[in-house]
Amino acid sequence: MDESAALDALADTLTKLSTNSYSVDLHAQHIRLANSLEDKDQLLAALEMATNYIATPDDVWLPIIDAKAAAGGLDTPEGVLEVLAVYSKAEEDYMSFSILKKHLEFLLDRHEYFSGLEVRPDNLGELFSDSWMQAEMADVVSKGVGDISQSHVLWDQYFDWQLDILEKASIDEKPLLVNIIGESLLSRLQQPHATQENTYQSYSSFTTAHRPADEYESRLVSASKLRSRAVKAYVKREASETALAAAGHSLDAYATYISAERRRKDPDYFILCGLYERALAEASRRRFTGEVGAERALQMWWAGYIDFVNSQGQSVQFWRRATRSAPGSGEVWARYIRFLEREQEPLASEDGMSGDDKENIGDAHTRALSTNLFTRGRKSNPEIDVEHIVPLVLARAGAEKRGIEGGSAGEDALPTLIKVVEDGIAMVRQASSAGDPRFRLEKFLSEFYLSLADVPDAAVQLWASTAAHYRTSWAAWVAYTDVLIRTDHHDLARQTFQDMSTKNLDYPEALWDAWHNFEHAHGSLTSLEEALNKMSQAKSQLEMRRAREAEKAYAMAAAQYAEQQAASASVASVPMTETARDSAVSEAMDVDTSATVDRKGKRKAEEERPAETAEGKKPRLETPSLPLKRDRENCTVFVADLPSEATEADLKALFKDCGDIRDIKFTRMPETLVATVEFHTRDSVPAALTKDKKRVHETEISVHLAWRSTLYVTNFPEKFDDASIRDLFGQFGLIFDVRWPSKKFKATRRFCYVQYTSPASAERALELHGRELEPDRAVSVLISNPERKKERSDADANDRELYVAGLSKFTTAEDLKGVFETYGPVKEIRLAKDKAGQPKGFAFIDFESETDARAALAANNYELKNRRIAVTLTDTRVRGKNKDGMTESGLGRRADARNRSVRVRNLPADTQEGLLHQFLEKHTLVKRTEVFTALNEAIIELENPAEAGKLLLRTDPVVFGGNVLQFSEEQPGSSRGQPTAPLPASGGMFVPRTTKSRPKAGLGRARKPVVGTAQAQATSSSNAQATEQQSKKGQDDFRKMLG
Repeated sequence: MDESAALDALADTLTKLSTNSYSVDLHAQHIRLANSLEDKDQLLAALEMATNYIATPDDVWLPIIDAKAAAGGLDTPEGVLEVLAVYSKAEEDYMSFSILKKHLEFLLDRHEYFSGLEVRPDNLGELFSDSWMQAEMADVVSKGVGDISQSHVLWDQYFDWQLDILEKASIDEKPLLVNIIGESLLSRLQQPHATQENTYQSYSSFTTAHRPADEYESRLVSASKLRSRAVKAYVKREASETALAAAGHSLDAYATYISAERRRKDPDYFILCGLYERALAEASRRRFTGEVGAERALQMWWAGYIDFVNSQGQSVQFWRRATRSAPGSGEVWARYIRFLEREQEPLASEDGMSGDDKENIGDAHTRALSTNLFTRGRKSNPEIDVEHIVPLVLARAGAEKRGIEGGSAGEDALPTLIKVVEDGIAMVRQASSAGDPRFRLEKFLSEFYLSLADVPDAAVQLWASTAAHYRTSWAAWVAYTDVLIRTDHHDLARQTFQDMSTKNLDYPEALWDAWHNFEHAHGSLTSLEEALNKMSQAKSQLEMRRAREAEKAYAMAAAQYAEQQAASASVASVPMTETARDSAVSEAMDVDTSATVDRKGKRKAEEERPAETAEGKKPRLETPSLPLKRDRENCTVFVADLPSEATEADLKALFKDCGDIRDIKFTRMPETLVATVEFHTRDSVPAALTKDKKRVHETEISVHLAWRSTLYVTNFPEKFDDASIRDLFGQFGLIFDVRWPSKKFKATRRFCYVQYTSPASAERALELHGRELEPDRAVSVLISNPERKKERSDADANDRELYVAGLSKFTTAEDLKGVFETYGPVKEIRLAKDKAGQPKGFAFIDFESETDARAALAANNYELKNRRIAVTLTDTRVRGKNKDGMTESGLGRRADARNRSVRVRNLPADTQEGLLHQFLEKHTLVKRTEVFTALNEAIIELENPAEAGKLLLRTDPVVFGGNVLQFSEEQPGSSRGQPTAPLPASGGMFVPRTTKSRPKAGLGRARKPVVGTAQAQATSSSNAQATEQQSKKGQDDFRKMLG
């Protein structure tokens, strides 16, 4: 971007900031643009503007601190106080270890400077005196004690300074200093930290040097008892701290750590508060760099932090930090308003806000809305999550309502409450097209109209407008009819039921139930029978429509299955290596030894062959199709929002009239309980979907097709791992699972499935489709519809890839591109090279479509660089010989693979093979991974024996899924941990089992058997036939070898 364009972009950003001053994205963009102009004053202004509105990470504060220090005046009290004020403000935002360390260094430097002056400035006062430094440094160190892995760095600086002051002190001053240092050491011993033993040794040495000898033993015993709890606390978290560091302090790792701490029977206040502070600082840093999911993580952790420390009480500084850090979080603002409401109670604690600091509820609510983060503005703007608007409005309205009920509210409380809720409803409908499906604000206001305000007509009008806005929502229409019934508008309620009974609602059964109950309670026999007839007709129409939809979906799935079966029965491709020709199956080259042969050894033409008889060999193309496989995707429904006490029996009772249930699996997530219900046939699914919005233990549940909340994601950056995907997609809703493909047979697979707990979250995440996460790499995000499986899978990748052999060493990728682009768009060309960078003589051509790849087979025998090339479809089922210079053990390929393989034990239950492979790649060079789920074990094959040795000798714990992995040498013939299926007798341990039972095939045609041996050959075993076929070649075969 040139300077003119940068200035225009800067002006546009400043214009947007004038109306959206609390937007983190705009401030980050402002800083980047100012930095690109290389104008220090402009950059400093951008940094300071950001700190005026929002809490910022150390990446923003450190340049401001450096600029303030470089401005001069540090030899005067005024200049020093200005810098200290900046440090204080920066440390209020987040716990930044970098800022705290820099703060300590600044204090030590200025203390040394002022202490070295012969005459202290008169206006310096107590500033930088020993007592002032003692308190100031202790305060800085206390802000960092929550980081139990690094806090010792700050403490060591502080302790060294204390010892230095003690050494220089006079005899009269030393007793007081000894007591101060001794108390600080004892206090430190009671704090969990990584260098407990060093601190204990320091206390021992200090006691020896400065305490009476007869007190040494008693003091050490007392200190040992005091520190025992802190030592145990750190030991319990050491593995989590190691895992956190190994994950690069990712947000997902912090979430796992926090969740584990919250689940403890008695959570440690010191540990958890420090962990929240560290997580918030990391989330803020990543949010400012634009990392997807960081904003949601920050808001979630603030809400959790507030709830955890709620019993301890919060200071005004705590709330100021929370609302400044997460100004767009309705949950944080709602908690703050409830805190203010408690503070207004007559018996409120005097430890809360002072009169000068206290903010009233109305001002807090106005300040929240003034951020403009809860209003969408134009429809072209991105949608806003209504889950932030509803809690904020309910908190304010609830406070007003309780004030009215308690008689403490003013005269304007009633109109204020109504206006707050009505404005909130308008904000919700404007923020999102889906609005609030639970109608929380409408229900609150309706109940207020009916009970407290006693204006029933207002409630009727409210639900009439709500039903008109959410036209297809059964919940809106049922709520409308319910308020009509409560206000004695029975005729209008009956007319509404009749009008809406045949409309296309999202769950018409609920409306019919409400109508049925209404007629029983308020109708006559005639009206009841008329209603039953209407409902019966509507039900028949609905069932017919659903049956047609199910039949259509089933037909599409059957057609797709037939295509897959036809494709799998097609002629197999030619293998790509000599090993393939020796061991893999190529049905096109299969030799039929029972064919009629003439005296010259030539096989009769295929068209002259008689039809196959029962005694003859049946061609493989005519193998009868296999029965339909287990169709999990089409037979499974996802059940969300279950009550915590729900059981399998509850779900069986709910779905008993839908069809035979194959399996039910519950998953307890941090915020909810969900389940998957798999039926034997897909015909049961339409009926199961009618259970949506039903109630289990008085809780409304959600039922949907599992694949509707699942996304197929591909073409993301190669560096992306499970944590990156969760961070990217976590902003759109609660993620149920992320499934990664196995790379056992195809290392280039790069896709995954992201499953949410609701289809709405998956639909929101579709906005990522086409977004460039890296230059020229647009991520693909699609709903994982099983009817379009071929479009969202790499299953046909092999059919789009060609293997080209016989290449000249002078052939380049451009040469190949010129040849093969004539057949269609080429996606990728990979020329195989050895470690020295020399061509191996073969390449892989990846086409965009299977049709183009098959058309390019016509290039077989094409002359390129004076060499005739061989072109076949790639067969990834076979493995080439070891030609990469890898040291062989001399005992064969299986023994060599075993030498570079390691067995992994103590895996978490249901470990994903792809996820484990991805995790281990961060620690070593992994070639293949094979998981044995029943044993919670795996075998990993590494690049070489040296890597295996390094992994086996590793002393640091490797934590995966909360379990510390155990590595052991893979022993030949080990009975423990054997895979469910036997390993192939030939090929590596990772060769697919399907290759074991297939006969081998040699080149060319079978030679005519010697006279007198034909009968023996006809009755010989299949193995003897394969051997005969490989060993006997004809002249034609020899000519083909010469080319």
